[in-house]
Amino acid sequence: MAFRAGLRPLTPTPGASDTFGLGCAPIGNLFTAVADADADATVAAALDAGIRFFDTAPHYGAGASEARLGRALAGVSRDSVAIATKVGRKIVDAGGDGVPSGAVGTDTVADLSRDGVLRSLEGSLARLGTDRIDLLYLHDPMDVDEALRSAMPALAQLRDEGVVRAIGVGMVWPDPLARFVREADIDVVMIAGRTTLLDHRGEVELLPAARERGVGVVAAGVFNSGILADPENTPYFDYREASPEQRTRAFALAALAESHRLPLRHVAARYPLRLPAVEAVVVGARTAAEVQDFALAEHAEIPDELWTEIEHL
Repeated sequence: MAFRAGLRPLTPTPGASDTFGLGCAPIGNLFTAVADADADATVAAALDAGIRFFDTAPHYGAGASEARLGRALAGVSRDSVAIATKVGRKIVDAGGDGVPSGAVGTDTVADLSRDGVLRSLEGSLARLGTDRIDLLYLHDPMDVDEALRSAMPALAQLRDEGVVRAIGVGMVWPDPLARFVREADIDVVMIAGRTTLLDHRGEVELLPAARERGVGVVAAGVFNSGILADPENTPYFDYREASPEQRTRAFALAALAESHRLPLRHVAARYPLRLPAVEAVVVGARTAAEVQDFALAEHAEIPDELWTEIEHL
């Protein structure tokens, strides 16, 4: 792992997974409501599987994901887990007004101001029940110039003060991320859905830039919203119905994986780790069974022959 100054936010304890983290958007009721007990069981399953890195954000359920993760980790040694969350969006109530720090709202709106960053982090710390964050991302900044001018200096100050251990930016768009890599003093970027078996856009400019600058990359969205997990039953790409071309390729990938007695979802979860600069993969889950399944992918034996077949598909 190549995080700057020897920083290893994904491996806080010996023996823990150093490549897989739990994405906590689903336990914030992403698309489907999740009961509190199921959210607790999901986090517990991750801990049982050796996963110690948890990725959340105020935007996931307008604070619900953070609050549930904080509750599920209560009683777990803080030094044994690493938590990533995000700033750049303000939680609001139904009337559009900001909610008190630590409360759960109904929606979020963009806020890249320095004060907005600090208020957002204050609320996250309260909901998570912790006094520090291991990895703090700027979340989907649409205005890169404003983010570089206002938000990123605030993140750098928080890192300098020790409130957070590492800072970065998380987006689905690789080109703006490459600009942050080149122009901001960041440690990590998270790229969602663009370093996958179906979408290689993040590999063109972003990954080479990150490798050149010594910036770690965390890959998310490895199933492209479902099609790479189960092309038959969840044929969605970027939360929309997949195109016929995408479905055809996904079925072909699934057939290759099955010829080696592997499920496509395990191959998809492992694919980004083959790419230079990619340090870890974050996979979202809403049930203990989903966690247990993707945890198997970390240790699945994937032959070089399969990767070669995929390259030539």
